[in-house]
Amino acid sequence: MSSYDFAFKPFEAMTPNDYARVGFKSGLEIHQQLLTAKKLFCRCPAGRYSPKYDAEILRHMRPTLSELGEYDGTALMEFKTKKEIIYRINRETVCTYEMDDTPPFMMDEEALDIALGVGLLYNCVMVDELHIARKQYLDGSIPTGFQRTTIVGVNGWVPYKDRRIRIVQLGLEEDACREVSDVGHRRTYLTDRLGMPLIETVTAPDMITPREAADVGQLLRRIVRSTSRVRTGMGAAREDVNVSVTGGTRVEIKGVPRIPRIPLLTHNEAMRQWNLLRLREELGRRGISTERFAADYSEITKVLRKTAYLPVRSAIDAGLSVYGVRLCGFRGLLLWQTQTDTVFSKEVADRVRVIACLTTLPNIVHSDSPGETLASAEWLSVRKALGARDEDTVVLVWGPPEDALTGAKEIVIRAKEATIGVPSETRQALADGTNGFERILPGPDRMYPDTDLPPKRVTGERLERIRAGLPPRIVDREARYKALGIPDDLRIALARSARAGLFEAAAEDGKLPPVLAAVVLVQYPKRLRKKGLPADTLSDETLNAVLDALREKRIAKDGVLPLLERALADGKPVAALLPPPFDKAAFETRLAAIADDVKGRRFRDAESRWRYVMGLVMADWRGRVEGRTAAEGVRRRLERITA
Repeated sequence: MSSYDFAFKPFEAMTPNDYARVGFKSGLEIHQQLLTAKKLFCRCPAGRYSPKYDAEILRHMRPTLSELGEYDGTALMEFKTKKEIIYRINRETVCTYEMDDTPPFMMDEEALDIALGVGLLYNCVMVDELHIARKQYLDGSIPTGFQRTTIVGVNGWVPYKDRRIRIVQLGLEEDACREVSDVGHRRTYLTDRLGMPLIETVTAPDMITPREAADVGQLLRRIVRSTSRVRTGMGAAREDVNVSVTGGTRVEIKGVPRIPRIPLLTHNEAMRQWNLLRLREELGRRGISTERFAADYSEITKVLRKTAYLPVRSAIDAGLSVYGVRLCGFRGLLLWQTQTDTVFSKEVADRVRVIACLTTLPNIVHSDSPGETLASAEWLSVRKALGARDEDTVVLVWGPPEDALTGAKEIVIRAKEATIGVPSETRQALADGTNGFERILPGPDRMYPDTDLPPKRVTGERLERIRAGLPPRIVDREARYKALGIPDDLRIALARSARAGLFEAAAEDGKLPPVLAAVVLVQYPKRLRKKGLPADTLSDETLNAVLDALREKRIAKDGVLPLLERALADGKPVAALLPPPFDKAAFETRLAAIADDVKGRRFRDAESRWRYVMGLVMADWRGRVEGRTAAEGVRRRLERITA
């Protein structure tokens, strides 16, 4: 029986036992921008995003030999793309350091303090001396070709369910550029976020289901946000997810923008690896191994000069070239399922798209699905020109002569990798939950010491100062809030909120219901934002004054939102906007007058009478008396009338 006879089920049908059977493992690499005023190694302002730019710089990336006389595989792959890299620079956010024209400044101390604090929350063993390293970035997203980075803590852990998730390391590093476009041989970047400080959290592959990977991502997100010293919003945090199955290899899904997308993405990557391993077994049954793999290619433009298939016809009319690739013994295998609604031919097409820069789709066609492409007679002519047999598959690729030749070579490379199983790659997260090829996974020697910056001591005194200012651990907060009866949605948001300290002070003496305090601090700002009001400008002093007013019964719950709206609109302190203190005697007098007024009125039923009186009462006292108190008073008065 095959080692890979298990057939993947749809995502919704997979169970933890199914994932255990395939040996699913996942780890996270989470990049989180820090809330600092300056960038990490220069004095440019951080966090100023703008599409405006004052100039463009053109550069080409070229591979260089390492100290051991070797080329990095990713560097060679990027060189084959022959990309022009365009950097759009804004004079207000970029200096000569980012363009590699001047040495770095010393590391930003504010960023280091934040990183050290997160390391302590992760229970890391903190380093006592920082050493700056250069990590190669070979896609052009950093103009220098490398990122300056340092490790601040190792061997940490966070609690999850009944076990610990290991934190392999926590790094502090500079952010890369924002990609604007990548079309053909030109890739364009905006440099506004370049150099901004961020932390990289690397977990061990301790998550054993896709949902666990997302759970741990949310847990780590809550931990770092609990410090109130990280940036939020689109692009401020980005997850890379590592996935493997038994017999596969670590594959990195790059740049996952939202944690809820992790489960389906990791499921599909596990399915892809499993199906690639099954494909390797099928090739083995056909007698095709790495050593016995055979393929060849040649230009066949003339063979197809009269074709009616529009993509190829248009290419030939434009003076482009068509290459044919013969994959010996591969008949039917380009239709082998890899991911959900995805087949092996997409693995091939992705390589052609990325490395040969043939980005207009379709960029290949193949003889495993002949009816959708060339006419039968044309396929026969192509197969004859390439010397293909019945058991072979033929793949066509077209484009500028040099690119089409590169594409043909990549088709052969990717087909041969099928005899290995799962190639080591970085994959791109796609919106439908599948993933596509991005680049070859960098080699282990991509980091080397930086000679521009000296080591930096991390003293015990500094760590103790930082430890003293840390928030309580988020798991402790959540447990305490659960004991106070805070609902799940409020509890999680409150525990990671910068307003958690306000909540704890407000709920400490027991005069204010904890759930009410949590609603004011978590839900009401959201409601204000939905109305288009600048809720983020609400100060702690304003919110604290509102909580005090609730505790002292100066306002009722219904009066909080109107009060906050007025505070935002008028810019006045809450104390100046509060209504007069609740006067119970005056309330009872007004209630009695209203009740007497309705004695002679006729109503459809008792409920209609109650609603009418309640409307009059709340028109006078809304926001100053709790609705329940008013309702009880009204019922009491009406009972006297009807008694």
